[in-house]
Amino acid sequence: MKNIGVYLGSFNPVHIGHLVIANWLCEYETIDELWFVVTPLNPFKSEQKLLDDEVRLEWVRKAVGDYPKIRVSDIEMHLPKPNYTIDTMHALQQKYPDFRFTLIMGADNWQGIPKWYRSEELLKEFPILVYPRKDYDVVISSDYPNVRLVNAPEIEFSSTFIRESIRAGKDVRFFLPEAIREEVKRVVK
Repeated sequence: MKNIGVYLGSFNPVHIGHLVIANWLCEYETIDELWFVVTPLNPFKSEQKLLDDEVRLEWVRKAVGDYPKIRVSDIEMHLPKPNYTIDTMHALQQKYPDFRFTLIMGADNWQGIPKWYRSEELLKEFPILVYPRKDYDVVISSDYPNVRLVNAPEIEFSSTFIRESIRAGKDVRFFLPEAIREEVKRVVK
């Protein structure tokens, strides 16, 4: 059974850090493919100013390019909003019954998981790979044998940092994939 890593996020915009984590997971972990799932509305960030859904989706597609182990999914664009991870994982499972889905999340999200909608159900039903983030300790209870910390590189910048840097006139060319660099700079002002 093919094991698919599900990497959910706003990707507002997608950046090199997202791609490094995805690439590392594809090459050094137990997943066969990784799917970037572009989120239209995160329930914890409802006030966030998001770039257009289709623009973010297209940027992720361009950024990934022809790397064969990564796909891009718009499944959350077709689900009720706000999007809850448990509903997305169930929708993927229903649509692709021959695949096994593993949730990918950063240590920052892992610390907040008790606040997630139906988090206990999510923790029991799906394997979860947690990648490290600076200043976030990862403690995984033995109650959750499906959850594992991976030894991926720590990436310490965010989409917010990139947007703010562009608006401040900084040259962040190496933080963005070349395929979308100029478009991002034009759109983020």
